[in-house]
Order: sequence, then structure tokens, then C-alpha cells
Amino acid sequence: MSHEERTLRSGLGFALGAYLMWGFFPLYWKYLEHVPAMQILSHRMVWSLGFVAIILGVRGRWAWVRELTPRTLLTYLAASLFLAFNWGMYIWAVNAGYIVETALGYFINPLINVVLGALILNERPRRGQWMAIGLAALGVVYLTVVYGQLPLIALSLAASFAIYGLIKKKARQGAIEGVALESALLFLPALGFMLFWEWSGEGHLLSGPLSTQLLLIGAGAATMMPLLFFAAAVRRLSLTVIGVMQYLAPTIQFLIGVLIFHEPLTLTRLVGFIFIWLGLVVFTTEGLIQNRRARRSRLIPPGAG
Repeated sequence: MSHEERTLRSGLGFALGAYLMWGFFPLYWKYLEHVPAMQILSHRMVWSLGFVAIILGVRGRWAWVRELTPRTLLTYLAASLFLAFNWGMYIWAVNAGYIVETALGYFINPLINVVLGALILNERPRRGQWMAIGLAALGVVYLTVVYGQLPLIALSLAASFAIYGLIKKKARQGAIEGVALESALLFLPALGFMLFWEWSGEGHLLSGPLSTQLLLIGAGAATMMPLLFFAAAVRRLSLTVIGVMQYLAPTIQFLIGVLIFHEPLTLTRLVGFIFIWLGLVVFTTEGLIQNRRARRSRLIPPGAG
């Protein structure tokens, strides 16, 4: 097996693990729906740094800190801000009963990845990919016209995570080091808010039931594991492949919202989803056909036949 094949296989494994964990995230946050979203977000940031610091400590991988430059810090600060926005929006939406719309956001996200790849990384989407993006755009326009407003939760989640992925694609730190730096940049503000809520008596870490305390502390591990997997995957795979694999997470989230929490799925909303799903079907099918052609061209030597 060549180095490229090993890299691709490991990248696919990391991406699969990340999207499975993200798919079942709504179940975790629903157990904390009695805690305000901003408090949960603060705990995610604080305990995430603690979790990743343990990993780095065990591996003895701290030398990279001395090599940080202002440009690196600014890059990861930008990434951390988009990530914090995405986290906060997602937690609030899940616990406010919008799991289906969060799923819509992550269905749209792969197509936004392709657009960003074309505009910024000079990747060239093929005709079938543009067709898929057009179908998804029709679905968003349809939902906007029918409901009289943009699906802001979905679009906010899709755009913020796509931009985060783009920044990570251009960043230079390793997977663990990168998420450690992002967590460190968010740590002090998050700790300040967390201590303020505990001091004011509105916090849930010291006064809440044991189950709540454990879930808040465990939010660090629950957050970092898929993020570490994603960071490793995005450095091994193109944004296009990342986008295709990401269908798994929103599919699980969508099923959880409809089947477990019984969120309404009206015929009107379903029509909008169908446009987007058709776009994803076109996108995936076109990608599979292109990959098959590429494999065949590698197997058949030039001038053969």
C-alpha cells in the first residue's frame, strides 16, 4: 500500500469516527437542556482544554508552543471564534427544539465547503457539483419563501463550520496541537464566565445534581474526541471528500429529531429538504463516478488498447 493510500485510508477512518460522534451529539446536550446554552458552552471550552492538555502531557508534546508566531495565533484565534459561535448556536438550537434545522445546516455544509474550495483554494468544482449546489440553493430559497424568512439556524451552522474547516485546512499545526491552541485561546473568557455564574448562584457545576456535574465536565471529552478526529481528517482529505462524508452526521441528527424528539416535519418543510437531498444525491453520485474513472485511468497505462 502506497503512502497516499495509507493517508487516504486513515483520513477516511478519522472522518467516519468524527461524524458518528457528532451525529449522536443531540442526545448528549438534551440531558443538559435545563442548563443555559451559554453555560454549557463555557464548560465545553474549559474542560476541552483540560482534556487535550492531558493528552499532550502524556505524549510530552509541548515543544510546539515555543515556535508559535503572531500569524499562527491570529489564524487559530479566527478558527476558535468561528468554532465557539458554531458550538453555541448548536447547543441552543438542540435544546430549543430545532434539531431538524441543525441537521439541515449540516446537510448544506458540504456544499458550502465546495464553494469555498472553489473561491479560495482554487479547487474546480465539476458540472455535477455545481448542479448539486444549485438544487440545494433552490431548497433554501423554497424554505425561505414558504416560511417568510431564511433558515438562519441552518445557514449559520453551515457557514461557520465551513469557514472553520477552511481555516484548519490552511493551518500548519498538528491535529492535537491545533485544537489545544484553539481551546487555550478560548479558555480564559470561558473560565471567567463559568466562575461568574457559580459565584452568582446561577451555575450548575457546584449546586447541580451529580449527573449534571458529570455531564458538564464530560463535555470536554465529548467535544474534543470528534474534533481531534476531524482535525486529523481535514489534513488528509480534500474539502470535497470531507463534504461527502459529512452526510452521515446530519442524517443521524435528523432521525433523532423526528423519531426520538418528535419535532414537526411538515410536508412543506419536507419539500425543501427533498431539494437539498437531491442535490446531495447528485453530488455523491457524480463524485463516485469521477473516483471510479480516476481509478481506471491509473490502472490502464497510457496508449494501452
